[in-house]
Amino acid sequence: MEKKLKAKFNISQILPIALTLVAAGIGLVYGLDVMTDVRSDYTEGTLEYNASTDAITGIAKFPEKLPIIVTVIVAAILIGILVRYMMVQ
Repeated sequence: MEKKLKAKFNISQILPIALTLVAAGIGLVYGLDVMTDVRSDYTEGTLEYNASTDAITGIAKFPEKLPIIVTVIVAAILIGILVRYMMVQ
């Protein structure tokens, strides 16, 4: 038998989610900075240099998607709150 999971959000939960996203953004930025410093230690064209460049490119794609992720999270919270209050009335 399948159990249906329901996610419930309150408006007060936006702050912890926002702080998590801020911490993730800071971590990504710091990580990219460290990876760039590491890459500068290698000679251009070597396997290590190319691997670090590919890693930087891959990790840099996540921060590009953060605005979409935040929009979806906020929309889900707001829709959940609106549906809950409309069902009560």
